[in-house]
Amino acid sequence: MEHTYALDLEWQGNRGSGTSGYRDYARDVVLRAAGKPALEGSADPTFRGDASRWNPEELLVAALAQCHLLSYLHMAVTHGVVVTSYADSPVGTMAQQGIGGHFTRVLLRPVVTVADESQVEVALRIHREAGEACFIASSVNFPVEHEPTVHVGP
Repeated sequence: MEHTYALDLEWQGNRGSGTSGYRDYARDVVLRAAGKPALEGSADPTFRGDASRWNPEELLVAALAQCHLLSYLHMAVTHGVVVTSYADSPVGTMAQQGIGGHFTRVLLRPVVTVADESQVEVALRIHREAGEACFIASSVNFPVEHEPTVHVGP
């Protein structure tokens, strides 16, 4: 089965002289997809971008974290683990080389709360399965690692 994802991207950085010089244009973009709010993007501030807008590097890390969450919740149901909360503070590391670069690693740090103490071991173990099931993690050429924490509570 094949799935297609379409969106519209519009550059909003022409300050009047287009790309006449490296400092003469903004890196601002707007991403749109049917039925969704617009997402304002830019470059990382290191690359002359607007820090108040999402940059592609952050979006990649966010996509990996969200994909892992969704895969994890599916695995939890499959294994009978009742998850009552889930939060993550992922960190991506990128190495710049010349004018380009590449990600070297993304570390996901999910903090999961489960309903019962008896589910803690399985809740930790299924992060590996979730990582294998995540479409985004399966599409990148760098390690996506997990440092999960599991708590018990409502």
